[in-house]
Amino acid sequence: MRLTVVGCSGSVPGPQSPASCYLVEADGVGADGAPRTWRIALDLGSGALGALQRHLDPMTLDAVLLSHLHADHCLDLCGLYVMLKHSPVGPQPRPRVPVWGPTGTAARLARAYDLSPEPGMNREYEFAEWADAQPVEIGPFTVTPMRVNHPVEAYGVRVEAGGAVLAYTGDTDACEALESLCCNASLMLADAAFIDGRDESKGIHLSGRRAAQAALDAGGVQRLVLTHLPPWNDAAQVVEQAREVWDGPLDVAEPGATYDL
Repeated sequence: MRLTVVGCSGSVPGPQSPASCYLVEADGVGADGAPRTWRIALDLGSGALGALQRHLDPMTLDAVLLSHLHADHCLDLCGLYVMLKHSPVGPQPRPRVPVWGPTGTAARLARAYDLSPEPGMNREYEFAEWADAQPVEIGPFTVTPMRVNHPVEAYGVRVEAGGAVLAYTGDTDACEALESLCCNASLMLADAAFIDGRDESKGIHLSGRRAAQAALDAGGVQRLVLTHLPPWNDAAQVVEQAREVWDGPLDVAEPGATYDL
């Protein structure tokens, strides 16, 4: 399994990165039994669609998995909708792209593009809603959403393939769900938007230190990658706070970075 960071800026696109989007790839077989590479996107936030095109044709995605419905995690599905509806390139008619997300995803995206609820984007996307802790099979991937601690319905996403485990927290503060989400993860991709001592609001985001503590509490995490840093954060300060409790492999996500799990 391979992870590519497409966008990692927190809350808003930054000068060096779009908002949240992570491409995950793994080898498997197609419906015809022939070998192929499967590709899913974790979130498709503001500005991410442009950067995603550096890595693949977005219309070939096998699924888009949304952690929650804030703009910095979902809004570029509007751009992909336009591509799917109007691009003259590719197969016609074009198959619908599966989109998994929280309750009301289809209606949220219809409103975002000023469409009526029906048909909305249902001709371009095949919408399905998460059920907490209920796995979904997508090609070689087993995907398990876990409800986390954010002001709206939000999920962390555990992706397993080929014996590797990617744990993506989405946006969350500390919560019990992070233990089962991140246990024995090959890589934990963790929200670290807040700075301890500066950001005191509860139930919104992790800090570098709280993300590191969640990795320790989960147990077996091999690598911690801190992400969703807003443009006003000092990455060095986030790392410094994480290092107060975590001495294992540690990175701050950067656009274009890849990790083989």
